[in-house]
Amino acid sequence: MLLHGCPVGKVTPAPPVAYAGKHQAPLPQLTGRVMDNAHLLSPAQVAALTRRLAQAEVRTCHQIVVLTVASLAGEPIEHLGQRLGNGWEIGRRGYDDGVLLVVAPAERQVRIEVGNGLRRALTDAEAARIIQKDMVPRFRKGAMADAIDAGTTAILREIS
Repeated sequence: MLLHGCPVGKVTPAPPVAYAGKHQAPLPQLTGRVMDNAHLLSPAQVAALTRRLAQAEVRTCHQIVVLTVASLAGEPIEHLGQRLGNGWEIGRRGYDDGVLLVVAPAERQVRIEVGNGLRRALTDAEAARIIQKDMVPRFRKGAMADAIDAGTTAILREIS
């Protein structure tokens, strides 16, 4: 089905992909727009965020996935974000217009990976600003769900 010139649908789960490397565990299976593996969000918060991301995808055609991880298991968050973005193929094929927000609370790290098709709308500098101004102050207060919500809102503002 097409809406506003883009295919509309659910996130298609990708199979786990294994990568050989010193710090590279197999990728988890993509199961939805919000994957709260670190248990930072309530079920109601996951549902609300999932709805917002689905609505944004209908409006913009850009796909956003939010992932929290219990641990990076020694892998740099930059590598994990790139592996997930590429392995899960977030965004439309041929447009590379996906965004992945990764939160690793145990290591106190957060990362926004942006597909090449959105780099003009959401630059590395803007992603860093979102993390530093919208997310980190909330994380420092222990308001994990608020930080994720604020980061997601800022990402949506930039790519809409």
